[in-house]
Amino acid sequence: MLERIVIDGAVRELRPDVAVLAVTAEGLANGPGDALTADWLALAAKAAAQAADDPHLEAWRNAYRAFGAKPQRTRPSVDALVRRADSLPQINKVVDAYNAISVEYALPVGGEDLDAYRGPARLVRAAGDEPFDTVAGGEPAVEHPLPGEVVWRDDAGVTCRRWNWRQCVRTRITESTVNGLFLLERLDPYPLDRLRAAGDDLAARLRAISPDVRIESRLIGADG
Repeated sequence: MLERIVIDGAVRELRPDVAVLAVTAEGLANGPGDALTADWLALAAKAAAQAADDPHLEAWRNAYRAFGAKPQRTRPSVDALVRRADSLPQINKVVDAYNAISVEYALPVGGEDLDAYRGPARLVRAAGDEPFDTVAGGEPAVEHPLPGEVVWRDDAGVTCRRWNWRQCVRTRITESTVNGLFLLERLDPYPLDRLRAAGDDLAARLRAISPDVRIESRLIGADG
């Protein structure tokens, strides 16, 4: 899986500085959030004030503007998390872990159920006809990205709209998820060593949740 994840040339043209640390975790033992993950979220809340001033957030807002999105209305995921870090709900152990990492490191982190994927993950600019399964008014719905929108997708459709704004229902991590894919995304001026440190921290937390988990990673973009 990792070797087939790609950043399309049209996205590289838009933001040549993009790099993604992709992490797979196989053999997760997920479940409801507990005291450990509550502590992680509490520590993230304490770090939120510093994260809010991180230049990485403004880099992401500029990236959104570059493909026509309005970051005040559809915020980059890390911007949205930092703004509500004091009231982040516990979702499940794995989601709590990567949400805490996202806030502490001022870094967009996406988590996906690897078994729900159809083909490899690709970061592309949308044609506009790709399906995106979501919920609207409490009911299942299918939407479509705008032409030129930056999206993550697989063979079945869009897995995350507006780069890292909103995840589809199909690939979200639930308490029954066994195999996960995590996408940690950076833009300049975010240091690559800090990106790798965030990946190492995420791996450590996933091992705390699931001691037998098997973790692999690959840096995409910065190394060609």
